[in-house]
Amino acid sequence: MDILLAGVIGGSAYALIAIGVSLIYGVSNIVNFAHGAVFAVGAMLGWFAAAVLGWPLPVVVLFVLACTAALGLVINAIAIRPLAGAPPIAALLATFAIGVMLDNASLRLFGPEIRRFPSLLERSNFDLFGFRFGWIGVVIIGISVLAVVALAWFVSRTKYGRAIRATSQDRDAAKQMGIPVARVEALSFAIASALGGLAGVFVGMYQSNVSPSMGFMAGVQGFAAATLGGLGSIAGAIVGGLVLGIAEAYGVAWFGDSARQLITFGVLLLVLWVRPGGFLGRIPVVSSEPLTGTFFGSGKPTAVPWWGWLTVGAAGLAFAFTIPDYALRVGALVLIFATFALSVTLVGGNAGQLVLGQAGALAVGAYTSALLVTKLDWSFWATLPVSAVLAAVVTGALTAPVWRLRGHYVSIATLAVGAFVVALALNLDWLTNGASGIAAIPRPEIFGITLSSAPQLFVLALVVFLLAALLVSRLSATHLGRMWSAVREDEIAAASSGINPSVAKSLAFGIGAGIAGIAGALYSVQTTYLEPAQFGISLSVLALTIAVLGGLRAPIGALIGALILAANPEAFRALADWRLFFYGAVLLLLILFRPQGLWSRVPAVDRAIAAIRRRRSTGVGSAP
Repeated sequence: MDILLAGVIGGSAYALIAIGVSLIYGVSNIVNFAHGAVFAVGAMLGWFAAAVLGWPLPVVVLFVLACTAALGLVINAIAIRPLAGAPPIAALLATFAIGVMLDNASLRLFGPEIRRFPSLLERSNFDLFGFRFGWIGVVIIGISVLAVVALAWFVSRTKYGRAIRATSQDRDAAKQMGIPVARVEALSFAIASALGGLAGVFVGMYQSNVSPSMGFMAGVQGFAAATLGGLGSIAGAIVGGLVLGIAEAYGVAWFGDSARQLITFGVLLLVLWVRPGGFLGRIPVVSSEPLTGTFFGSGKPTAVPWWGWLTVGAAGLAFAFTIPDYALRVGALVLIFATFALSVTLVGGNAGQLVLGQAGALAVGAYTSALLVTKLDWSFWATLPVSAVLAAVVTGALTAPVWRLRGHYVSIATLAVGAFVVALALNLDWLTNGASGIAAIPRPEIFGITLSSAPQLFVLALVVFLLAALLVSRLSATHLGRMWSAVREDEIAAASSGINPSVAKSLAFGIGAGIAGIAGALYSVQTTYLEPAQFGISLSVLALTIAVLGGLRAPIGALIGALILAANPEAFRALADWRLFFYGAVLLLLILFRPQGLWSRVPAVDRAIAAIRRRRSTGVGSAP
């Protein structure tokens, strides 16, 4: 009974988060990836108000509600309104970037320590029909019920509530009726963020501790609950939160706390596989919404000729014997990250699918190579194809059922897969050593020579990157590449012409995961040590930022992005712990102002140049 009650209490907290997710999705058709970060900010603000300022609970609640509601308005102003004319996938990525920035800012402002949340309620325990509970459990359940009732009354009885309902049903019709849609969106963000901040306070009180890093997991749990119940459904958010909370409580009781993430991400993936519409939502259908590749491909990439790649290789070889070892070791990591980013380039630029959890494929490749080398005495070279195949098979199998969908469902699925794989590495102690990791990974050998020096490892990473870039470039020009292009530009038209979009997207993701797996194998011998914490969300953020910065449509963009973001740690030393904030800011600015990346031509410029050339050829405007 105690386990069931714990599940209901935890599920009520998840429901508060899920209500905010569903409210924003219902109004704006956007999955707000910053919602988990808002939850963490609310928890930390609540701790500060209670522990540092000594405020009572009612004042703490009002303070957090006001601050997080204002934060929601800021997120809407920065990430949503400027992208009103762009596909929803653009706003999704913008909120993802803001979430990364908020998490990093909170971590730096409050510190990484776990803080004890002061007890603002009596710790009295009650025993009723076999259930033992305290005041905090009663309050969390009561607040969740009150939030649902208040929101239902607001939506059905007030002017702005009816406007929210009308906007969620048909945005264009709402505009024609004179409803201020932009104002309604801002209001929905404020309400949702306030609920997220409120959940942060009470979860902190229930768990007795808070930390700035609690946002990501809470956000995923909220997404899982909202997806389980049905995105856009307030009632579904309640149902999904309770189901997830109860499943998680029993799972932790049976298998331990380390299984919590496996349960959350496992439930999320299962829902996306079986019923993506959730219990009370509608099953999503393919629409005419432009894909990620269309959004990011607004600029035409400049092709790199064969001699350009030859120049890159020659320059790299020259550097290997002329620059210091420290720079070469940094350069090797840059090339590994560039290879890793190529997997995002292939899937996003060619097939038009936004992947947010590519670190999972990197982890599969890294652990496969490390385990085969350390436990079975395999040659590193023999592990490369196995790492690629296993990364493609494992992550591809987990995401395959979702490829019939598109947009945010695919993004959420890839994020869940990445986190699920890392959770597996943490829980499979008998295989991966869990949190202890794998140490003393041997360096590769060739012709009896161990590649341990900085120049040798740099050349190895350079060769692998060039081969991966050549593969991505060649695939774009093949029949398979043309299939991807057709799916990216118009999925419905592609399906009408006989192309199976699900198969095309699955192949793109599988090949991309294989490239990430090879990058993971290189990463394992470069660092000689692996642990699950190395493959967190920050690594996926870095790969995505590198690919978008350079340009998703061009393989050379991965190298350009890696050179800017990772080539010179000294240049970013001043940022130090603010580095993730910087990555998020770069990603946000790119989405807002140059989504096509640095390595691309802007269509307007191309048209102007073509017009000038036509005038010169016809003699228009020339002197007599």
